[in-house]
Amino acid sequence: MEETASFNPVQQLNRRLYAMRNGIVADTLRRAGCPFKIIFGLNLPQLVDIANDTPKSVELAEQMWFDTVKRENMLIAPMLMPKEDMTVERARRWVSIVPSAEVADILCHRLLRHCDFALTLASEMSESDKTMDRYLAVRLMFSLVSKYPQEALKIARKEMARNDRFTSMVAHGLEDEAKFILGD
Repeated sequence: MEETASFNPVQQLNRRLYAMRNGIVADTLRRAGCPFKIIFGLNLPQLVDIANDTPKSVELAEQMWFDTVKRENMLIAPMLMPKEDMTVERARRWVSIVPSAEVADILCHRLLRHCDFALTLASEMSESDKTMDRYLAVRLMFSLVSKYPQEALKIARKEMARNDRFTSMVAHGLEDEAKFILGD
């Protein structure tokens, strides 16, 4: 039997992800249009368990994030990045390659919302011409709405005015949440 010590951290993590693959889920995701070439079919609780057992590391998180071929690598990367090491420049690089709403949701919830620059990043992304950037802005503001309801309302309404099918429903939800917090 091979020693796991002979594998580098990325290989060890990929072996663990591969061992937990679920073909039924993977096939369902493929049929639904999941944009990844390789899909193991792990669910979020499985990814969280693996991430909790894996030492946090900028290098490992970046290697996993920029392996855009594998779904699970991009999903687990935000859980492996030490929050204190996520800079606004690094966040902008990560955001620039987000391929799906699923990845955006996990990136926002598991990592970006904990960053000191989260509001600045959300405001910046809300001005983008790219739909995915604006989706990220709205999703990130969901995590910040209790702290910044006025800013969330502004971003939601601006996005709703675009009438983008991909972002409108999420923006409406953000507007409702902000109005509730503001007592409107």
